[in-house]
Amino acid sequence: MPFVATQDGVEIFYKDWGPKDAQPIVFHHGWPLSSDDWDTQMLFFLSKGYRVVAHDRRGHGRSAQVDFGHDMDHYAADAAAVVDHLDLRNAVHIGHSTGGGQVARYVAKHGEPAGRVAKAVLVSAVPPLMLKTDTNLGGLPIGVFDGLRQALAANRAQFLLDLPTGPFYGYNRPGVKVDQGVIQNWWRQGMMGGANAHYEGIKAFSETDQTEDLKAISVPTLVLHGEDDQIVPIDNSGRLSVKLLQNGTLKTYPGYPHGMLTTHADVINADLLAFVKG
Repeated sequence: MPFVATQDGVEIFYKDWGPKDAQPIVFHHGWPLSSDDWDTQMLFFLSKGYRVVAHDRRGHGRSAQVDFGHDMDHYAADAAAVVDHLDLRNAVHIGHSTGGGQVARYVAKHGEPAGRVAKAVLVSAVPPLMLKTDTNLGGLPIGVFDGLRQALAANRAQFLLDLPTGPFYGYNRPGVKVDQGVIQNWWRQGMMGGANAHYEGIKAFSETDQTEDLKAISVPTLVLHGEDDQIVPIDNSGRLSVKLLQNGTLKTYPGYPHGMLTTHADVINADLLAFVKG
């Protein structure tokens, strides 16, 4: 399996499919999953002639389960290690949830200064800041994230079953058809990762203020968010992010859940393709 070593010695697993001279689409997965969560999108863009690349965040999936560096700076640096190793240029970076925060930090700190990024997409993404503070009154109370940590530490296997069964895909909404394969795949990806990485990652995705990252991004950036996102509520994320971006566009989806990349892949994939080609 292909791996790249980061500057601090962490082995990062990555996938690299498609023509090496085609425009790269780089996918950044959400917490606590792996690059496998992008299978549908990677196959879709591969069929359209693009080069598709995705990696497992440190401590997640097949990457090394280290006990350090579980923060947005290291996440972005790990992405940069993959991009630099493959020498990707004119790339479109697409991130979901925590991966959206990773994209914002990567593009702001590593991508644009090096001229490697053509466009960016933030899907159901955590920026600018999930946590409620004195200056971010629309955020979620720290107790919400403490509850996640407590549940994860007490019984990670059950915790990683409850999230996809309930709010992640909106399966707790009346009349929504539940897909057991999707739930099992989410659980499989989560259990591949390290408990410590998942535990520390909660702080990374909830307490990292990415206001300045968003302000620094000048490439065209598409913000996609479901209006019934129960994990990352749209009002304090997507709707705020687009106001901070220099060249941002917001598209929202009534009734769509946090995991809309899976539940409504046909719609989202078409919108992603239109943006990439536009």
